[in-house]
Amino acid sequence: MITVLGPTASGKTSLAVCLAHRLGGEILSADSRQVYQGMDIGTGKDLGEYTVEGNSIPFHLIDLVPAGERYSLFAWQRAFHEAYGAIKSRGVRYPILCGGTGLYAEAVLRGYNLPDVPPNEALRQRLQGKGIDELQQLLTSYGPLHNKTDLDSPQRAIRAIEIADYIQAQRASGIDYTEYPPIDSVILCLDLPREARRSRITARLKERLEKEDMIGEIEGLLASGVTPEALIYYGLEYKFITRYVLGELNYEEMFTLLEIAIHQFAKRQMTWFRGMERRGFTLHYIDALLPMEEKVAVSLDYFKEWEQSRH
Repeated sequence: MITVLGPTASGKTSLAVCLAHRLGGEILSADSRQVYQGMDIGTGKDLGEYTVEGNSIPFHLIDLVPAGERYSLFAWQRAFHEAYGAIKSRGVRYPILCGGTGLYAEAVLRGYNLPDVPPNEALRQRLQGKGIDELQQLLTSYGPLHNKTDLDSPQRAIRAIEIADYIQAQRASGIDYTEYPPIDSVILCLDLPREARRSRITARLKERLEKEDMIGEIEGLLASGVTPEALIYYGLEYKFITRYVLGELNYEEMFTLLEIAIHQFAKRQMTWFRGMERRGFTLHYIDALLPMEEKVAVSLDYFKEWEQSRH
């Protein structure tokens, strides 16, 4: 598989689509908000970009559920593997995973063990107050049932123990669960200098508000019955514009707060991607300011090197 990562406004979709066109690939979206129907402008679906030289590039994992619902990483991982399996069964050699939700991408690249485990309040209460070292020791007693990134805080360790305890009980009852293997992939990451990233984010926000009627999109979602609370839960554009529509913010306040929030979000995205390197992944950084043909050429060079290293 080919994976294209990058912060918001870096041009991930355009690059992924060009690569899919050159390689005969199909695209799998790794975006936690593009799964919602009707949330198009605010999530940057940019569906018009999936056509190159008159050819439509197939895409997946977009518009999976109605707006207003909550969609979990567990559900997305399952949907990913269904789509990925279908793509491979059609003889497509290189599906292309594209998105900015690092957790989603890493979940399938690493093969996270994510059974749909309900909260165990009794277990959580017993574990409250224990230190991280004690929790880690308890977690290892369950065997190799967890991924190492679950060990960096007491909260994550407790959730990992909760999952391990659930799996152990399921197996003791003769009930199995789905485990997904890691997926081998060359990972490309678009990189933008900080000021260029900030400039792009601001310009794109203005365009979405002034030309694409992002406010109208959110007013339409509210009119369709999606609650303000549900939209605010989705964050960023949906949070601040909903508050504007409700009269809680004026236009200038909304724009300023939203602009700051998107800048902070992009910074967190890059922090996650660099964290993936510390967790053992190799990311190949590509200058997002290069002309598209150069970005494609650099990407294909990395892809060929990766291909050769596998043989």
